[in-house]
Amino acid sequence: MPECPQCHSQRVWKDGLRETAQGSVQRWICRDCGYRFSETFNNAAVNAHFQPNGDTPLSFSDCPEHSERLQKLHTLILKSGADKPVFCRVGASDNGAKNLVEVEARIQEKAAGATKPDPATIKGKLVEFCLWLSKQGYDEDNVKNRTRIMKRLVDLGANLWDPETVKEILAKQNWNSGYKMLVSYAYENFLGMLGLSWQRPKYTQSEALPFIPSEAELDQLIAHAGKKLGTFLQGLKDTGADPGELGALQWTDVNIESRTVQIRPVKGHNARVIRVSQQFVDRLQLLPKTERIFSVPSLSSLYLKVRKRAAEKFANPRLKNIAFRSYRHWKGTMEYHRTKDILYVKKILGHKQIRSTLKYIDLETNIFTSTDDQFFAKVANNVQEACALIEVGFEYVTGDYHDGGKIFRKRK
Repeated sequence: MPECPQCHSQRVWKDGLRETAQGSVQRWICRDCGYRFSETFNNAAVNAHFQPNGDTPLSFSDCPEHSERLQKLHTLILKSGADKPVFCRVGASDNGAKNLVEVEARIQEKAAGATKPDPATIKGKLVEFCLWLSKQGYDEDNVKNRTRIMKRLVDLGANLWDPETVKEILAKQNWNSGYKMLVSYAYENFLGMLGLSWQRPKYTQSEALPFIPSEAELDQLIAHAGKKLGTFLQGLKDTGADPGELGALQWTDVNIESRTVQIRPVKGHNARVIRVSQQFVDRLQLLPKTERIFSVPSLSSLYLKVRKRAAEKFANPRLKNIAFRSYRHWKGTMEYHRTKDILYVKKILGHKQIRSTLKYIDLETNIFTSTDDQFFAKVANNVQEACALIEVGFEYVTGDYHDGGKIFRKRK
């Protein structure tokens, strides 16, 4: 063991390494007097100053009687331009007092939350985030979606305890403004759980008109799908329900005799009862009688494969643009085209605000620009004939002419 140059004791401990341009130098601390020193200095400039011949590296043990010279030497090496910035403690005087040499202070002054926690801590906080959202009254779908967003931010390298890294991740992603806004809201919830806040970036959701397929394209996908997926797609087409609403359908919500289904609302929609086709009822009766008829996550992954195969089989790339929600958009557009009654469309789709339904006016106008309003006209002379016309899609126009007939019409 080296000898302490201050009290000549060999009761010393290692006190870390000091990095220099010439390599690492071992530091020591005396257990008796507390003096800190380096055993050997391989700094060429200092050795040349104190050892002109430069044959042997300078050691404190070579001259223990010159404590002031040793202190100057230690200070000179710390201030040497060749040395890297490190934290070192140096002896200050013969009585053993110490002073702290502070180098590269900004390393010490990092923000408390800037260090990224370990994966186990992050995983635990995400579980805690799920429970916190549930306590705040968020529904199951919202809890899953917002937790999934937090996991995605972590996978992209964001430090959830440092809002600036989250802003940087958001700025780099090629996401639309609407999705970035959802991510920022979810992260704001996470900060709320931690009792923190941030200045949320300004994102605005662009109002783009959705893709509207033709009825023939929807029928192609329904025919190409299997038993359960085909039934789910037929239900989306008949009801115009949100995929999450139809996914929550239970057998108690289905009335076989009246061919109606009760829609349980999601996303702030209104509850409603929708009349469906006989084809959908027949498909439903072939499915097993489980509590929930459909499982949307499993059907979503299956639908992507079915849609790709159908697009290749029918040589129609438009099929790849048809999502679950496209059936709802198609239903709203067709119902407005058939009735020209925006309040009726609002009721069918379960919207709470009329502004959510107004876009179907633009959709219908854009799709049917080249279509003339041509109708089939029929006259009903009695109640039975009128009922028969209504059952096949005719709507009442006017009546009470001199011959007693009533006029009905249906679009061509």
